[in-house]
Amino acid sequence: MTKTLYLMRHGETLFNQQKKIQGWCDSPLTEKGIRQAQIAGDYFKNRNIIFDSAYASTSERASDTLEQVTDMPYKRVKGLKEWNFGRFESESESLNPPLPYGDFFAGYGGEEEGQFRQRVSETVMDIMKEAGETVLAVSHGASCRQFMRNWAHTSEVDQKDRLGNCCILKFEFEHDTFKLLEIINHDYSSLG
Repeated sequence: MTKTLYLMRHGETLFNQQKKIQGWCDSPLTEKGIRQAQIAGDYFKNRNIIFDSAYASTSERASDTLEQVTDMPYKRVKGLKEWNFGRFESESESLNPPLPYGDFFAGYGGEEEGQFRQRVSETVMDIMKEAGETVLAVSHGASCRQFMRNWAHTSEVDQKDRLGNCCILKFEFEHDTFKLLEIINHDYSSLG
C-alpha cells in the first residue's frame, strides 16, 4: 500500500528570532510562528487532506506547531528531535561553522552527522510502518534536511535553500522506500 508522509518544520520560535542555535534546547513559538502553523493548517484543510496519524518531536515547538495545524490526537517521538548541537546549544548562530557541518558538533558534546541522519531516518521509517495511510510529522529544519538527504537518490525534487519555518515536505512511501514528491513553501511575507 502506498502511504503519504507530510514532514513539516515547526513555526518560528523566539530563538529563531534571536538568531540562536536551537537543537535539543527549546524556545516557544512566536506570534508569527503560531500564524505560520495556522496557515499550514489551512493548506491541508483547503485541500481536504485528512491525516490518519500525527506525530511530533518531543520538543515543545514541534508539538505546539502540530496543535495549530490539527486538533487530532498525536504521538510525541524523541527520534524526530533536532540535531544535538552540544555546547553550542542556545549560543549565537554566528558561531556555526560553514556548511556542511559534518561532525563538527560531535567534538563539543553533540551528535555526529551520520548518527543524526540515521536516527531521524530510522524513526520516520518506524512511524510509517505503524501509521495510517496519510501521516503528518512535525520536526525541525536540520532533521527534515537530513531525511531529505537520506532519500535524495530516490527523488528528483530538491531545494538548495534553507527549509523555512512550516515548510512541508510531501513524501510517497511504498515498499520501504521514500520519494520526495513536493516541497510546499508558503508566503509568510505579510506576517512581518
